[in-house]
Amino acid sequence: MTSVFEEKNISKAIMRVGFPAMLGQLTTLVYNIADTFFVSLTREPEAIAAVTLCAPILLIIMSIACVFGMGGSSVIARLLGEEKKKESGATMNFCVYAMAAAGAVTLVLGLVFLQPLAEGSGADADNIVNTCDYLKWIFAGAPFIMLANGFVHLFRSVGLIKESTIGLVLGNAVNMVLDYIFIAILGRGTAGAALATSLGFVCATVYYIVCMVREDHRGNPLVPWRPSRFSPNAAMIRSVVSIGIPGALITVLMSVSNIVLNNYIGLYGSDAVASYGIAYKLNMIPILLCVGLSQGVAPLVGYYYGGSRKERMAEIVKYTTAYGIAMGAVFTVVFVIFGKPLAAVFLQDDILIEQTAYFLRVLCLSAPMLGVIQMMTSYFQALGKAVKSLIITVLRNAVLFIPGVIALNYVWELNGVIAAQPVVETVLAVICIFMYVGDSKMGQH
Repeated sequence: MTSVFEEKNISKAIMRVGFPAMLGQLTTLVYNIADTFFVSLTREPEAIAAVTLCAPILLIIMSIACVFGMGGSSVIARLLGEEKKKESGATMNFCVYAMAAAGAVTLVLGLVFLQPLAEGSGADADNIVNTCDYLKWIFAGAPFIMLANGFVHLFRSVGLIKESTIGLVLGNAVNMVLDYIFIAILGRGTAGAALATSLGFVCATVYYIVCMVREDHRGNPLVPWRPSRFSPNAAMIRSVVSIGIPGALITVLMSVSNIVLNNYIGLYGSDAVASYGIAYKLNMIPILLCVGLSQGVAPLVGYYYGGSRKERMAEIVKYTTAYGIAMGAVFTVVFVIFGKPLAAVFLQDDILIEQTAYFLRVLCLSAPMLGVIQMMTSYFQALGKAVKSLIITVLRNAVLFIPGVIALNYVWELNGVIAAQPVVETVLAVICIFMYVGDSKMGQH
């Protein structure tokens, strides 16, 4: 089969890298829903609260993996475009060992400072035991959590698209099965949920390492795994980290903005929080599909940029953005028409169903904009212009979104809080288009 980097048909090339990445993102969403569902079976509010409180810490662990996973992926793809296979392999090798080392440090520090971290995450006397139980097993699996998350991006950058997706799906599937065993059958509660999560990432990591060993034995110079090939230099480390750190901050900033939003919705009672929670989960489907599509094509963009094939790169960006917009528009139509039946899958109360359907109709109005925003974010990351990628995220989550929530809450109360997302993302999509056009013109000179 023709290498995806040399695929002549643009739409086919986009689907070859984009579809597996979208599938991987969907399995992640399913795993998140399943995790919440199985913990809720305990009927213990303290257990549900503990999982909620620990989510930001798990997110931070994954963000550290992004430093080397997303940063390394961008550098590798551009090096491949410049036909520097030896340097690409060296970068891959460095990123793998750097993630393992970072995971080991996180494991030790996490277990040493377990109690202060649990208290700092918001745990009180009612849920401190559950929170510590959850964090203990999450920190125990930290090296594998980092490796599995980083491998997803690194494998895509060297053309191992299928393997990248299989590992992601495998980890999430094992997690869901073990959630059922540990929580529903063995009654291990939050400790069982965390153990299932860590073991899922262990299985994914083992799969990725087996793939690396296999590729190395086949003579693939892009995935060397032996410690003897560990040969980083200052320029390599700087290139990876300078792109990876802004990429990691993207995840952290999104978490902060969601915390602010949840606090404002909480002002209107638990029913509003419940309705928004369901609407948000449903609206995550087009969001994650757009994330998967844009992240999937990022190695293609970086490869063509590194090979100075700017016209081909521009075509990839244009087509992917158009597909993202079209996909978002389809979901907008579906959610507007079928909002109530979808809400009824999760809820029984008629008033809550009506409110959830309304929230979903408002949130989904910005779905077509996601194709622009996500593609522009991945575009700048792929080109190594991490600061511009970070600017988009800062604009969305801090400069526009948080003030937008506060202002719209003042004007329209709960309706304004819910409307903040489509309003902000419409404005941001326009800004992204201007940023892309400006960058393209600069590249022509």
